[in-house]
Amino acid sequence: MQITFDFAASTNDIPRMRESLRAAFAGYRPHNVRKPVGQLVKSMISSRTKDGVSLRAYEKLVRRYPRWEMLAAAPFAEIERVIHEVTFAADKAGYVKESLRLVARVYPDFDLSSLKNRSVPEALSWLETLPGVARKVAASTLNFSTLAMPAFVVDAHVIRVLARFGIVGPRADTRTTYDAVMSAVPDWTAFELSEFHVMVKRLGQTFCRFETADCSRCPLRRYCRHAGLSSPPGRAIKKTDLGGSGRIDRMLAFPDRT
Repeated sequence: MQITFDFAASTNDIPRMRESLRAAFAGYRPHNVRKPVGQLVKSMISSRTKDGVSLRAYEKLVRRYPRWEMLAAAPFAEIERVIHEVTFAADKAGYVKESLRLVARVYPDFDLSSLKNRSVPEALSWLETLPGVARKVAASTLNFSTLAMPAFVVDAHVIRVLARFGIVGPRADTRTTYDAVMSAVPDWTAFELSEFHVMVKRLGQTFCRFETADCSRCPLRRYCRHAGLSSPPGRAIKKTDLGGSGRIDRMLAFPDRT
């Protein structure tokens, strides 16, 4: 069955958009593999950094400090040296060290599994009291960890794609995009939200790129209002062509992006 989107799209189109993405990007597998504190640290050092670089830095960190109390007690300069490949390494080293110190006050064993007993908004709010933790890092900790709690993870790719489709406004930020998706699909499971995040991000990395959106080859081009504004193949799309969405990367302040 062919799915169509009206150019005045709304959050009601999210389930239909998911079905089209599933057809285009099959084979998603859940990645709830890390314990919550591990996912928290991984997400904190990932902002504005390529996935491979941040994963490598995280793996170095846990090899150097195999217990979280060791990392919390490690000298700031040592942590910075271990994760030096990531962007803003000095800031992130400070955030990680201080956040773990504060976590230990409430959870001396660094076991955050009891967050499962809180509502998603309550768990997000507690995590967001930690330095360097805003909505994306908090949502990643809840959804991508073994907690598997239903919190939608929003990054720059997600905002850009959803803005171009008209799902959110052209000046949407992380919090407004999170609220729009969560209110539109309140019954989605952690798996469904994680799957949607990964597929939208993949679309943003492959076809719906920031400067050079490849609308002519995008598998969802027939359903996207932005495709009608796109330039002929070979010419980069200007920020002024995006109706405001070209400002997305500048609007997302560190450390909300991971």
